[in-house]
Amino acid sequence: MHSISGRIMPTGIGSLDPVLEGGVPPGSLILLLGDIGSGSTEFVYSSLLLLSAARSGTPRENLVLPEEICYITFTRKMEDVVSEMERSFHSDMTRGLSGIRHRDLSPIYFDSSVIPLEWYTDRDILSRMQSRSNHGSILAALAGELDRVPKGSLIVLDSLTDLGTQFCRNDQWADFAAFMRGLQRVTKESGSTVYLLLTRGILDLQRELEIADIADALLLFRWEETTGARRQRVMYIEKFRGLMPHLEEKDLVKFAVRISSGGGFEVSNIRVVI
Repeated sequence: MHSISGRIMPTGIGSLDPVLEGGVPPGSLILLLGDIGSGSTEFVYSSLLLLSAARSGTPRENLVLPEEICYITFTRKMEDVVSEMERSFHSDMTRGLSGIRHRDLSPIYFDSSVIPLEWYTDRDILSRMQSRSNHGSILAALAGELDRVPKGSLIVLDSLTDLGTQFCRNDQWADFAAFMRGLQRVTKESGSTVYLLLTRGILDLQRELEIADIADALLLFRWEETTGARRQRVMYIEKFRGLMPHLEEKDLVKFAVRISSGGGFEVSNIRVVI
């Protein structure tokens, strides 16, 4: 159902994969669009850590575990990401950290900015200039990094917010959108699944919608008010090529979300749309 071969890649999130009949089609470009603090980052962290731990076990029939798990940042230092995971979750979850490959593109990202050199690198000015000439634009550097990731992997871009805000000028956005369309195509050829983290409301609505249109799936994370004026994290599956008919048939498109240090991101109290 998910693909011609019937093979699926789990998210690793035990409360969600059964809803998706085991996972997602390999080669999916998945946009995680979220309000600030609404759970999209914890979704990614939980998925990576749980899948990394699962790779050391015996996979079930038809489930495809990622060949490699690659986490790419544009402004954050990888040690800060790792530290955040370790502070957020119990040690039995973070044991999967050793199986995640990290790539920090922040020196290239900041090379074209007004940020002082000493804020983001210990390289001297000459090394910085040589690096800039070798790497070209941040999109070229990202494409080169993606080319080195083995087929059938899971890739995180943290974050598309950082990347997209660099191309907001009208004469630049077309290049960025073309890159995203190319990424959507190459994921199919490589069988790799890509998580795109995007904070809601920072890019203008038209550009946000264009990215959502390009992606194979759109998971929307929001805060909602519940009884007693309590805030609840909610996840909507607004779009998922290859899965949406199944989810619509069972009215499984809106979920309450819980995040815990022991279990990570969890879908609880699945709610249907009437």
